[in-house]
Amino acid sequence: MRVYVKIRPRPTRRRREGSLLSEAMKIRELGVRAACTLGAAAIAAVMASAPATAVPTTDAPPSNGSSTTTTPPFTTPNTDSCPQRTQPPPPVDTSEVPAPGEPTPSALPVPSPAIGGDRLSGCGVVLPKGAPPLPADISATSWMVSDLDTGRVLAAKDPHGRYRPASTIKVALAIVALRTLDLDTVVIGTQADADVDGTRVGIGPGGRYTNRQLMQALIMCSGNDAAHAIATQLGGDKAAVAKMNDVAKSLRALDTRAATPSGLDGPGMSTSAYDLSVLFREAMNIPLFAELIHTEQVDFPGYPANPAIPDDKDHPGFPIANDNQLLYNYEGAIGGKTGFTDDARQTFVAAAERDGHRLVVTLLKADVRPIRPWEQAARLLDYGFALDADDRIGKLPEAGSEAVQPSVPLASPPPRADGSQAQPDRQPHQAARVATLIGAPLFVMVVLLWLRRASRRRR
Repeated sequence: MRVYVKIRPRPTRRRREGSLLSEAMKIRELGVRAACTLGAAAIAAVMASAPATAVPTTDAPPSNGSSTTTTPPFTTPNTDSCPQRTQPPPPVDTSEVPAPGEPTPSALPVPSPAIGGDRLSGCGVVLPKGAPPLPADISATSWMVSDLDTGRVLAAKDPHGRYRPASTIKVALAIVALRTLDLDTVVIGTQADADVDGTRVGIGPGGRYTNRQLMQALIMCSGNDAAHAIATQLGGDKAAVAKMNDVAKSLRALDTRAATPSGLDGPGMSTSAYDLSVLFREAMNIPLFAELIHTEQVDFPGYPANPAIPDDKDHPGFPIANDNQLLYNYEGAIGGKTGFTDDARQTFVAAAERDGHRLVVTLLKADVRPIRPWEQAARLLDYGFALDADDRIGKLPEAGSEAVQPSVPLASPPPRADGSQAQPDRQPHQAARVATLIGAPLFVMVVLLWLRRASRRRR
């Protein structure tokens, strides 16, 4: 079966993120996200129909009965020598060349001691003492499994190694946006939104979108057009990136530096498996984020005809589906975020729940061989759930500590599960002032009444 996706022709750029391919087989084999507009049911059907064979590194020659050529087995990159301690691997293209006049970002400082504990300074595989062997076929160069609630780090490989996040950095953009923007505000789509590079959900000029719908497009479908529309409201790309980096710094995610709001590769882009876990854990404190990563499908608005294009007609709305295959295929999956660029390769962050425990898994610089990223995540989650309850190799920042206080104000509280609007907590000094304004007059009245009654007794 072939499923064709109609997309606007774009100039060829190797750094395009998650390019939509016309054939469903290629969508599966190359690990590129399926088109969000296919819908959850169609995506599931496409994935079920495609064969689950590994992608060969080269095309095998025609068999003449005597050839013994085989695809070499895949081996996970060795990181024992800490090749990515200070910065990500060299880029494969020019996407990270600074614009004329812009400086080349220097490497981020390496914290000492390591954030999260001494054992997390290791660059190879780090496991609890006496832990069983790791599952096979994990191609991710760096990964980590941690407890979403307690912050225990259970197992990792190169946890603080620096790699590119691709679209998983949208988690940081979501934290900023959900704590800054009014979700009911209506935004008018622009041509600049529609022309953004990479994966697009389908925002059109003149379309009317609430910020809630933009967040659906950002989190469920990884729409770079949605990221552009959101960043514009935050003051533009540079301002949005600065806010994202401020959030990372406040969380002590010190391996992280965003260069673009969407995750497209740019100068200085960096994160780590540890940092990605920290960012995801913080985002999960926001109810709407937790809701959207678990949502399979929603309807997205269309946009009006362009009068400048002859015979153009109104573009109707369409369903969009979550692009995270773990959500459809792993029992207990909570949801997560996918990513891909040519420089970053496959990236992934997701969570699942089992027997009252919620674990987070992160993958960086993964490949679709020998199994796909979501399948690698599933195996690592199974491994984490099977460990003893007390096993740990480190920790994430404690919830409620000063290090994890939001660096952006909560201007538009996310909705509760019942649809009502949660009210933000008042600041302590505001509550004290209110108490003073109300309590002081009451105290004076009580004193006056007591004096009056005492005076009557004396008489």
